[in-house]
Amino acid sequence: MAAAFAKTSMFGAAVRIASPTTTATNSRSPFRVRMALQDSGPSIAVVGVTGAVGQEFLSVLHDRDFPYRSIKMLASKRSAGQSLSFEGRSYTVEELTADSFDGVDIALFSAGGSISKEFGPLAVGKGTVVVDNSSAFRMEEGVPLVVPEVNPEAMEGIKAGKGKGALIANPNCSTIICLMAATPLHRHAKVKRMVVSTYQAASGAGAAAMRELEQQTHEVLAGKPVTCEIFNRQYAFNLFSHNSAVLPNGYNEEEMKLVKETRKIWNDKDVKVTATCIRVPVMRAHAESVNLEFENPLDEDTARDILKKAPGVVVIDDHAANNFPTPLEVSNKDDVAVGRIRRDVSQEGNYGLDIFVCGDQIRKGAALNAVQIAELLL
Repeated sequence: MAAAFAKTSMFGAAVRIASPTTTATNSRSPFRVRMALQDSGPSIAVVGVTGAVGQEFLSVLHDRDFPYRSIKMLASKRSAGQSLSFEGRSYTVEELTADSFDGVDIALFSAGGSISKEFGPLAVGKGTVVVDNSSAFRMEEGVPLVVPEVNPEAMEGIKAGKGKGALIANPNCSTIICLMAATPLHRHAKVKRMVVSTYQAASGAGAAAMRELEQQTHEVLAGKPVTCEIFNRQYAFNLFSHNSAVLPNGYNEEEMKLVKETRKIWNDKDVKVTATCIRVPVMRAHAESVNLEFENPLDEDTARDILKKAPGVVVIDDHAANNFPTPLEVSNKDDVAVGRIRRDVSQEGNYGLDIFVCGDQIRKGAALNAVQIAELLL
């Protein structure tokens, strides 16, 4: 069954906005009986369902056999009335209103901060547990900011279907991808300082940015003037400082998200974090160079063994073949890939490491993490 809004392009699977019936990582038997739709499951709503992350929500719900008794497809008035196919059934996209959450147990939000601020508290007031992908509530006191492999205890006691609403924030994509790799090492040797340089894909700016990167690539190769509507500059065959606003301290908003969110997720206000975030012409997976300084010694062989055992992490670290993680090979994948694991020679002894991390921004950086949070609510 073809997915609504699936996109075909010169980049192949790497630009797939989402396919609610395409498995990202696991092959499926054609004779498998799907058990997701069941009377005992929660009622769920997907807010912003026609966007890149909204479509990926559906893909992940399908791939993980997430149980549900009903599902609402919610979006803006402009998108209302569109038809979506999901798990063999046809759904009509409904306009998001204050009444949309009547009887809804779990709502997955990815429609931007202003929509989350307006409708998130309304949903909570009706007994819905909201998992929000925007930055609207991440740094609010009392709102859990959760990566399930890192700090599931932050949402302890919150369950769906109990008539008691709650807000849970999904961290920023670059934070999730970074901490999936850094946290297992932090648990072993305690990170004192972390320096992160990110190389962020078009998907982080939404489906329109992905389409514009593809369009610009065609235009450049054809010798035509490039269309610049999303970033107001050429993106294809170029890179530039992340497009978020620059703050008075000289950092942009994306960089400060990584700083503040890391401290909250690790529950460590003293950890030193600095970041430089760059937008690169890659379709949907982020890459990050991470330098770690530890309180306790940690050699690179031990670090490699720790990462090999870490959930949601795959190690690609073949020095002899010069083979390390790339954005392309983690696109449409659940796991975060880690490589270039080496001792930081600028520090004495085994108190510093450099690693290189790649992860799918739409999947683990957004939709997968949110659905994993929803699974903890069951």
